[in-house]
Amino acid sequence: MRDDWERLAELMATRREELEALLQLSPLDRLEPVTELGRALIDDDAAEPAYRSLMIAALAELVNLGEGPVESRISLGEVLGHLGDPRLLSPSDASYWVELSVDDHPVMVAKFPVTTHEFTNWLNSGGLTQDAHWSEAGKKWRDTRRTLWTDLANAPDAAHLVVPNQPAIGVTWFEAEAYANAHSARLMTLDERMQIMRGDTNRPYPWGQPFGQKNANTREEGVGKPCAVGLFRQDKTPEGVCDLAGNVAEWTSDAAGEERVIHPGSWNAPSLSAWAKARELVAPKTRSADLGFRIVRDA
Repeated sequence: MRDDWERLAELMATRREELEALLQLSPLDRLEPVTELGRALIDDDAAEPAYRSLMIAALAELVNLGEGPVESRISLGEVLGHLGDPRLLSPSDASYWVELSVDDHPVMVAKFPVTTHEFTNWLNSGGLTQDAHWSEAGKKWRDTRRTLWTDLANAPDAAHLVVPNQPAIGVTWFEAEAYANAHSARLMTLDERMQIMRGDTNRPYPWGQPFGQKNANTREEGVGKPCAVGLFRQDKTPEGVCDLAGNVAEWTSDAAGEERVIHPGSWNAPSLSAWAKARELVAPKTRSADLGFRIVRDA
C-alpha cells in the first residue's frame, strides 16, 4: 500500500511539473497540450485536489484569452465543463448578472444563457413539482408530458449536447418560464433582447459589423453543436452579455397566438438568423437541440 501511495505522489509531482512548464508557453502553444492534460483528469478521481485546481485555472484562463483555432477551443471548453467551470454561477450570485438600462428601465440580465449545470440543479431540487413557479398552462403541459428532459439528456447520443457549461437545450417554453419564476426572474421580451444586443450605436451584432468569421457559433463555423458559454469572445456586448448572436436560440416572453417568439441565432442556423432583429415563432412545447433561454430581473 505504501508503494502505491509513493507511486501516486510521484505521478502527481510529474504532472504538476509538466503543467507548470506548459504554462510558460504562449497561449497558442499551450492550448492543445493543456487541454489534453485536462481531459486525462475527467475520470481521475484520485487526482490531487491542488493539481486539479491548477488545471481548472489554466483552462479557464485559456477560455478567457479567446485565442486559438475554433476546433481546439471547442475541446477546451468541453474539458473545462466536465472538470468544473469556475465561471458558472447561480442567480443568487451578484456576478451572474449584468446591470443595464433598457428604455430608461434598469434591468439585470444574465451574462450567459442558462447552462446545463444550472438547469440540472433546478430539476434535481424538485423544480418540476413546485407548483407555485408554474403557470396554469405550464402545469397542464407538465402533467400531461410524455418525455422528461432528463430522459432525453441521459440518452447516449446526447452526451455532446449536455456538457455542464454549455447552454441548456431541449427546454420547453413552459420549463423556461418556471425556471425563471423559481429564481425571481423572467424571460426577456424580444424588444429588450434586441436593444441589449444593439446598444446605443444600433449595431447589428454584439461586436458591431460585418458578421465576419469566428465571431459567433453559427452554422458557418461548422461546430455542429452548442459550445461552452462565452467561448466565442466576440459574441459579447461591451457590457459583458454573451452569446446573443449564436450558440443557441433563445425563448422570449413574447407570444403570437398560441406560439412563442424566439431569437433564432444558434449553432444550427446561418448568420442571417444571428442579427439583432431576427425572430421566429415556435410552439411552446418545442424541444430542440439548438434552443435554450436566458433570464432577466427588473432591478
